[in-house]
Amino acid sequence: MGAFYIGCHLSSSKGYAAMGKAALDLDATTFAFFTRNPRGGKAKDIDADDAAQLRNLMKEHAFGPIVAHAPYTMNACAAKENLRTFAESMMADDLVRMEATPHQYYNFHPGSHVGQGVEQGVELIAAQLNRVLKPEQTTTVLLETMAGKGSEIGRTFEELRAIIDRVELGDHLGVCFDTCHVWDAGYDIVSNLDGVLTQFDNIIGLSRLRAVHLNDSMNVCGAHKDRHAKIGEGEIGLAALTRVINHEALRDLPFILETPNDAAGYAKEIALLREKRN
Repeated sequence: MGAFYIGCHLSSSKGYAAMGKAALDLDATTFAFFTRNPRGGKAKDIDADDAAQLRNLMKEHAFGPIVAHAPYTMNACAAKENLRTFAESMMADDLVRMEATPHQYYNFHPGSHVGQGVEQGVELIAAQLNRVLKPEQTTTVLLETMAGKGSEIGRTFEELRAIIDRVELGDHLGVCFDTCHVWDAGYDIVSNLDGVLTQFDNIIGLSRLRAVHLNDSMNVCGAHKDRHAKIGEGEIGLAALTRVINHEALRDLPFILETPNDAAGYAKEIALLREKRN
């Protein structure tokens, strides 16, 4: 059957080792966490011993890559320069901090162009990445597929490719495929998962696909609303999400649940998905 890396978002408030232990309690083999408060601000200093404990735990229990998440407030293509400066400083700091757990993933929402237009938004996002990515870093930065609400960049595979094409250190870039977001953006992963992944491969390349946010959706395909639902309780449905976790192009990736759940709910979903794994 092979390894199945499945997990959810965990709180980082009690430290790195505590997140690893919380993941084990849920029968998870990966997890996601916010690098700092989801609304931004200064991050707590990293305890080197705490980070080492997490690294050892992950090795002992054969974890897959973990998927850190940038704050929601980080908008690399904001119209106001001070907001772009704030976003850049957070990402630069986060990428330094990520080296406490080398060779993991750092996921971020590309940003909202707020009336400047997609082309300008793409240019600003790529410019920030060109300034903060370093040749020596071990972290892969993931652009997340977006639902397309408001003026979000990343609602199409073409928009993500446009960013990637403008980044000099492209080997440090990947994509996180959010099932709710791509569905809400208009990609029919229920009736045509193979076709959507072929389209992704033709435009971006499946080699760029490094992680999956596994979420059901409250909305119909193409709604552009981004409202997550529990697994099997939305418009995507359990059968389609089961095909996602078992698809040959996706099955070896880390799957992160971002469903509206508490710990008990996540444990239940993880158990359900383990049953559905071929």
